[in-house]
Amino acid sequence: MRTSPLRRALISAAALGAVVSLASCAGGSTAPASTSDGSSSDTQAGARVAVAYEGGILVLDGETLETVADFESEPFTRLNAAGDGRHVMVTMSEGFQVLDTAAGTTDEPELTDTVFEADTPGHVVRHADKTVLYADGTSDTTIFETADLASADGLPEVETIPGVEAHHGVSVVLEDGTFLTTVGNADGRNGIVAKDAEGAEIASSDQCPGVHGEGTAKDEAVVFGCENGALIFQDGEITKVDAPDQPYGRMGNAYVSETSPIIVGDYKNDVDAEGYLLSAVTLIDTEAKTLEVVNLPAGVEYTFRDIVRGPEDLAYILSSDGAIHVLDPETGEITDSFPVVEAWEGPAEWQDAHPAIVVAGNVAYVTEPASNSVHAVDLTTGEVLASTELDVTPNEIAPAAG
Repeated sequence: MRTSPLRRALISAAALGAVVSLASCAGGSTAPASTSDGSSSDTQAGARVAVAYEGGILVLDGETLETVADFESEPFTRLNAAGDGRHVMVTMSEGFQVLDTAAGTTDEPELTDTVFEADTPGHVVRHADKTVLYADGTSDTTIFETADLASADGLPEVETIPGVEAHHGVSVVLEDGTFLTTVGNADGRNGIVAKDAEGAEIASSDQCPGVHGEGTAKDEAVVFGCENGALIFQDGEITKVDAPDQPYGRMGNAYVSETSPIIVGDYKNDVDAEGYLLSAVTLIDTEAKTLEVVNLPAGVEYTFRDIVRGPEDLAYILSSDGAIHVLDPETGEITDSFPVVEAWEGPAEWQDAHPAIVVAGNVAYVTEPASNSVHAVDLTTGEVLASTELDVTPNEIAPAAG
């Protein structure tokens, strides 16, 4: 990716970042990114699963769910798959620390000393063979080739794009080097800007109050959520799609498949609503440039941790009724449901441990904090393949597919 020396700086690992407090989000936090290419396998041989708990991180075997490693960490950490099927980015106070799960190898897992230093580490995005890290405290974006994470001795070569005004944001880099990033400051966020590979601005919009969340669909259509709809960027142009509820109809997290033009998003239309359980989803058609809100059946409620995309580009919703509900994004219909955990209540705070779902191939990994358990579920059949009871309460979870 070529850059303008006035806007971007290629910096060495030693020059990265500064030490500050851990990032946090309320009401629309970074969802565990769930992207499926539709070419999933039926087995998770060699896979690993990272599970955060208060003060530590477990690495589980992807098939048996047996604990293969246990590391001490800070009291609350966030987990995001790095994109190479092996590593996990752990948000620590100093930045993004690299957890090597050793998935697909005979190596031992390791919470490495490799840290991408960041002032308030936030979103992690994986696309176009690159991993993109965003620092909320500076709005700096750090980019590296995902494959280099395994081959580098320590930090891989990185590119850092300096931020303008610090805010809770996110960035993504497309195949042709187009750089998309959110725009905001300490008082709020209102849109996005797109720049070409040389750093020249090609499009921008300030019509996205509270911009949050990002997802890349088929043909590199990128969606950013707004408090009154969403922005779609594709082929150099930005399109605003409005929510049916105005002035507040918020989409803040996108659940995508890069082989589907339809993005599934969360949805909230009551700015004063208490709690974190939601009962509707958005379906954003990036080809037709439309946004539809689908109310879920009675009793089907979820949080930002509870939707993934999986086999056949379907959406899988882990509901507070204890079941995984299968939603067809093409029709908005629930086509199947299968029970996995006991019914549960929404968290008092978004950081509190509550059931979460992530996916690797055809297999979903589901946490059940009430019983200190983790389950592996075949999404094609609903069969629970394995379950384990831990000695700790699972919170965030991230897969490494091997």
